[in-house]
Amino acid sequence: MTKRSPRTFKPAAGSGTPLYLQLARFLSEAVRSGQYESNEALPSERALSESLGLSRVTTRKAIDQLTLQGLIVRRRGSGNYIAAPRVEQALSRLTSFSEDLRARGYSPSSRWLSREITPPTDQERELLRLPRAAKVARLKRLRIGDETVMALEECVLPASVLPDPTRLEGSLYEYLEAKRSAPVRASERIQAINASAQLARHLRVPTGRAVLFIQRVSYLASGTPLEVTCAYCRSDYFDLVAEMRRDA
Repeated sequence: MTKRSPRTFKPAAGSGTPLYLQLARFLSEAVRSGQYESNEALPSERALSESLGLSRVTTRKAIDQLTLQGLIVRRRGSGNYIAAPRVEQALSRLTSFSEDLRARGYSPSSRWLSREITPPTDQERELLRLPRAAKVARLKRLRIGDETVMALEECVLPASVLPDPTRLEGSLYEYLEAKRSAPVRASERIQAINASAQLARHLRVPTGRAVLFIQRVSYLASGTPLEVTCAYCRSDYFDLVAEMRRDA
């Protein structure tokens, strides 16, 4: 792909903001406005410096800033590229994986690893408040956005809610809404963990890479637990966003 140079950069005269930060803001606006596409290569630092009339030190520091912001990714031996949009999950809203992906412009899909009826683990039985003899529907799949594996997800819910797991194809929440059994609230526990060799193979990341582990327990309006979902999300694609207020 052709490496395009951004429009003319004009430093703010008399501004107390360092030049590299002005350039970082300028490039950030170019990226956010769509002048560059996801995964498009940026011009080299040398070419960018020459086209903008700036030193390579200034350009390098500006790109460092954009890398920290997650707008640019560095690929060793290849150059700098525009990062793919990150998936933001707002912790104040109960949404499905598919909804989160669509909101960021991705086309969601899944690759099933297993769909079966099994006994619950002791923890699952406790979280779902199930009797001893109860069974659960266990759904394990890779969650994909635009052909990129973004998460490994294992969802468990009472077999009485989903007696034939093989009938589920797309969004679980859309299926539950059609059955008038959708959750209305949920609690989540979030951890940063290092990917095991098996998990890394599924997510297509190096073994030991930091990933987000999210355990969600969702509830019906009656307060009855509906599902326990454990998701292992690639940290290079996911952001968790929480809105907080200070008491008056």
